[in-house]
Amino acid sequence: MAEGWGGPLNKLDEYRFEIPQSYKPGMRTSGLIFIDDTMVGQLRQDQAPEQVVNVATMPGIVGRSMAMPDIHWGYGFPIGGVAAFDYDEGVISPGGIGFDINCGVRLLRTNLTEADVRPVIRELTDACFQQVPSGVGEGGLIRLSRQDFGKLVTDGLTWAVEKGYAWPDDPDHIEARGHLSDADFSKVGERAITRGKDQVGSLGAGNHFVEIQKVDRVYDARAAAALGIGQTGQVCVMIHTGSRGFGHQIASDYIDLCESVVKREKIQLPDMQLACAPFGSREGQDYWKAMCCGANFAWNNRQVITFGVRKAFSTVFGRSAEDLAIEIVYDVCHNIGKVEDHDVDGRRRRVVVHRKGATRAFPPGHPETPAEYQDVGQPVLIPGDMGTYSFVLVGLPGAMERSFGSSCHGAGRQMSRAAATRKYRANDVVQSLSQRGIYLHAASRAGIVEEAPGAYKNVEDVVRVAEGAGLTKIVARMVPLGVVKG
Repeated sequence: MAEGWGGPLNKLDEYRFEIPQSYKPGMRTSGLIFIDDTMVGQLRQDQAPEQVVNVATMPGIVGRSMAMPDIHWGYGFPIGGVAAFDYDEGVISPGGIGFDINCGVRLLRTNLTEADVRPVIRELTDACFQQVPSGVGEGGLIRLSRQDFGKLVTDGLTWAVEKGYAWPDDPDHIEARGHLSDADFSKVGERAITRGKDQVGSLGAGNHFVEIQKVDRVYDARAAAALGIGQTGQVCVMIHTGSRGFGHQIASDYIDLCESVVKREKIQLPDMQLACAPFGSREGQDYWKAMCCGANFAWNNRQVITFGVRKAFSTVFGRSAEDLAIEIVYDVCHNIGKVEDHDVDGRRRRVVVHRKGATRAFPPGHPETPAEYQDVGQPVLIPGDMGTYSFVLVGLPGAMERSFGSSCHGAGRQMSRAAATRKYRANDVVQSLSQRGIYLHAASRAGIVEEAPGAYKNVEDVVRVAEGAGLTKIVARMVPLGVVKG
């Protein structure tokens, strides 16, 4: 990857910059990046805008090739990338959805306060670590037969409810109710099944975490009350993980397959990492059905982790999870493809929206916004870094008009993992967090330094731009108390 990007960035307004279609031959549309003046310098230090350009060359793209304010270099598509492709004439790209299919974030609320939790934060964090296997290659909380695993990835959250890992109303607070119905287990390769079958209920490594947090500031009292997080000092738990080795292998298998499709169909691409297949082709549909399995795995993975967190809290406080009111606020994907209907250039079109490190952000009144949140909008969960803040937002009508109902997904890296490893020492990171009142229990020293707070952009800048652009509204700010890392 080359250092720095010197291409054109035309300022459209305070929060949107355009890369014109005329910038490079082959672009079928322009690029659009949601940033402000303060973030332009940082953006130009990365080659990610060139990936926005590359996506704009793909067949069947509808609207602009977009990126959110947490944009950084990714595989083919930039992290923070959003692109929609015509349902009948467009393509689907495994790299444009991501290796960690349905990597996402879940927020749990409780009726506990910081005063309840602070005296036992080490014990509680350690209990969560014990209940949620963490680290590279770590197995999950449960072991499944091949038949039961097939049912899990086909049925989605229904499986967890039937097995007792979910409360009956948990699916009401999960994107797509935790189930993509097009899942077809026969489209998943044996290697993916082998890798995934014993990883259900595991955190993994990288930027994945279980974080015990408190509500630090409420920006919108009405929306916060609707989400059940309206009291400062209230304790919540944020879970960030995805489909583990299962999703990774599905992506790898279908990227290889799509490379052969690109050659067969003579699709012109500036980067083979964008390998794709026509959505209606056999290969495109096979990947779609396998991707749905990966998404269903991830929802069940976060659900079994939720089961472990509920058990940890119950053990430490000597009260049932029901009594502690450990309920799901919401669960959102940020590596996913979705078939959706959107207004584009004055007409309604069915499209395949790729969100690669981007979160769905549907507004009040949208039929897919949960019934309890119809008046305020779909929750959007934005983790920062383990040393500062995370945010809860809600979708706005502007997201439907400007970004295919999408917003940012996190702080976004400003430093590679290798660079962070060179710069930081694990003991220093742990000590710095401790001085801020944050207890960290990590599975590895590598996980500590790679995810050091300084490796990330300022999440406050990211959510401020998303709000300024009319995509989402900030509801509440959370700060960490205890962190479990892989």
